Amino acid sequence: MNGLEAIAAVGSAEAPLALRVSVPPAQFAPSANTGFGDILMAGLRGVDEKIATADKLVQQFAVDDSVPVHQVTMALEEARLSVELAMQVRARLVEGYRELMNMPL
Repeated sequence: MNGLEAIAAVGSAEAPLALRVSVPPAQFAPSANTGFGDILMAGLRGVDEKIATADKLVQQFAVDDSVPVHQVTMALEEARLSVELAMQVRARLVEGYRELMNMPL
């Protein structure tokens, strides 16, 4: 088997890792009559759920050590990234609001 055949054999066995990772379906599917505020609130609820999940895992890890450390680390990082994204969205909304308020009439 030459190098190209070996590479082809590795690639054809199964789907790439990015396609095999199971991503939960979206918790909020906007419909035609959904307002912007509803979408923002659903996003903030998702951030709150991730923070609560991370907090619960940290408490379980501290008490009985049955939760693997990598699961706790991943939950904490996911919560941190969610909060960071929410802060970026807030900053963009405030920036847009300020630009609208500074527009001459």
